[in-house]
Amino acid sequence: MRSPALPRFGRSVGVRFASALTALTLSTLAFAAENVFTPEHVARLRAVTSVEMSPDGQRVAYVLSVPRTPFKEDDGGAWTELHVVESDGTSRPFVTGQVNVSDIAWTPDGKAISFLSKRGKDEHKSVYLIAIEGGEARNVLSFDTDIAGYTWSPDGKQVAFIANEKEPAARKKLKDKGFSQEIYEEDFPRTRVWIASPGDEKEKPRPLELAGHPSDIRWSPVGTHLAMGIAPTPLVDDSYMRRKVHVFDADDGSIVSSFQNPGKLGASAWSPDGKSLAVISAEDVHDPAAGRLLIANPADGSLRDVLPNYLGHVTAIAWQNNDTVMFLGDEGVWTTFSEIRRDGTQRKTHVGAEKFVARTFSLSRDGQSAAFIVDSPTHAGDVFVMHHGDAGPKRVTNSNPWLDEMRLAKQEIVRYQARDGLELEGLLIRPLDEQPGRRYPLIVTVHGGPESHYGNGWLTRYSDPGQLGAARGFAVLYPNYRASTGRGVAFSKLDHGDFAGKEFDDLVDGVDHLVSVGLVDKAKVGVTGGSYGGYATAWCSTYHTQHFAAGVMFVGISDCVSKVGTTDISEEMMLVHLRKRLWDDWNFFLERSPIRHVEKAQTPLLILHGKEDPRVHTSQSLELYRHLKVLGQTPVRLVLYPGEGHGNRRAASRFDYTLRMMQWLEHYLQGPGGSPPPYELQYGLLAAEPPKEEKAEKN
Repeated sequence: MRSPALPRFGRSVGVRFASALTALTLSTLAFAAENVFTPEHVARLRAVTSVEMSPDGQRVAYVLSVPRTPFKEDDGGAWTELHVVESDGTSRPFVTGQVNVSDIAWTPDGKAISFLSKRGKDEHKSVYLIAIEGGEARNVLSFDTDIAGYTWSPDGKQVAFIANEKEPAARKKLKDKGFSQEIYEEDFPRTRVWIASPGDEKEKPRPLELAGHPSDIRWSPVGTHLAMGIAPTPLVDDSYMRRKVHVFDADDGSIVSSFQNPGKLGASAWSPDGKSLAVISAEDVHDPAAGRLLIANPADGSLRDVLPNYLGHVTAIAWQNNDTVMFLGDEGVWTTFSEIRRDGTQRKTHVGAEKFVARTFSLSRDGQSAAFIVDSPTHAGDVFVMHHGDAGPKRVTNSNPWLDEMRLAKQEIVRYQARDGLELEGLLIRPLDEQPGRRYPLIVTVHGGPESHYGNGWLTRYSDPGQLGAARGFAVLYPNYRASTGRGVAFSKLDHGDFAGKEFDDLVDGVDHLVSVGLVDKAKVGVTGGSYGGYATAWCSTYHTQHFAAGVMFVGISDCVSKVGTTDISEEMMLVHLRKRLWDDWNFFLERSPIRHVEKAQTPLLILHGKEDPRVHTSQSLELYRHLKVLGQTPVRLVLYPGEGHGNRRAASRFDYTLRMMQWLEHYLQGPGGSPPPYELQYGLLAAEPPKEEKAEKN
């Protein structure tokens, strides 16, 4: 599941409360002095989130995510800046500070970079342009509503963009009079594709008549056609499961061809001659993830899988030339960078497994240079560049130079056998100052989806303990349980019709493995995760409670019966996981619900949830909290985040989450246990000055 006013839990504890938090603060500052991870370090991690190689292959435009500093800036999501780096690593800031840029692209002539932003007096998100020689960014295309995505025509004279129609004046007038009722899943603005000439204020954008909700729009290199995904409605379920690729005439908007891509749909890319379209798609409607590479013929809509039986998942694509597609593939905990002919022959791997973990890539126009976002066990996402003839990608940015001075714990691949004989793998971060022969408390961190997986890259985030846990004396396990991606379609379907069954047994088997090798104290094991990982946490804290001494559940499922009726992805759940309807087997859905097993629960559970979550309704956490509270046989606490959805976006919510997660796990796995720790946090004591190395971090 893809991915406040806090309730009060008792009376103030006076001197004991203050002493406990002072001790926590002193501990945090002590860690900082030793150059090991603290919550403050987690809150300040920067990462590259988007890369675009220039047409000539000489430089890379990239977006840098810069978190707001808690207590120092107004609360909100991370700032996103535009930078450009040369192949030699010389980086220049282009649009920085308290800004938000997205959807970066080079103009076809390579002389400027475009991006989406809302700046100054803008009422809506608009297309901006900044020359590569520098100067001020200028607004070249605004609309009546936010522009949600765009693509340049090959001659650079036009832009096709996606935006909602403006709300009718009559409707707005009614709302002003109090008639603000919502018609659930019916009353939503119409989204259309428009064609405009940037910089020409006299020419009004021309709409295309499309039947459905457009996304991922791409102009063909020859200029005559547009390719885009079309879903029947803007509903998330339709976007996930019913989105199809269509090719339209760019002049009149008529449909040229439609592709019956099966199931989920990923990215698409035109060949330079416009005669082929590469598409990332699911294998079938029951495939949990889009990870197959299909080549489509725009003339007749035919499709061909050029990587049948691929034991991995394709994540990004680009054409090197008219006959060759370059692609990234997740294979286990690594990423490969390969090419394949459009007829499915002559596959060649340029960067093999056990080399890197890449999130996306971009090619130069001649296909000889590539830019990647790469992370590793020692750094978050940065820009890497590879030119033809290079032995491998080279790092050209260092977004967190202070990380070079940090003491980081060892991260390694761990493999073990499930109780039914299935071979599994995951990642293990060992305790920072591990002593031979000593057993340590363990935090099992469970990914969501379950159609996702952990790669052998950077694993420390606001909700993932990683290096923070290792610095505080924990071992941290990231298991890629059955149904994870990265091992082919068949492996990702192993949970079908058996949700919370063998897939969560795999988590216990991973714990048992680490106990058997002498690393982990079996009496001090915690579990945490969000979304489907939150479901796993709830299941481990109830059904498997004897194995876990603490749990931290985030936006997780507790009642599979009510989940089906309150989520925005009920159809996706049925098709790619459940494989049956609720009314076909009510008892089975109930049996696979953590609330059915609360009477077993002995695991102290911290539950955290965004109050505006459309994916996993807040009632899922409320149900589990209430049942555990009424039973009264194990500590439970519920923390709600107003304004947050399926995951925390704002800096304050993220920082609070990190503090509470570690406080709960330390209290029950390393501390006195018993009654829950104080629910109030003295944030002011934790608002230390940024590390000295961060103050001079700008390139």
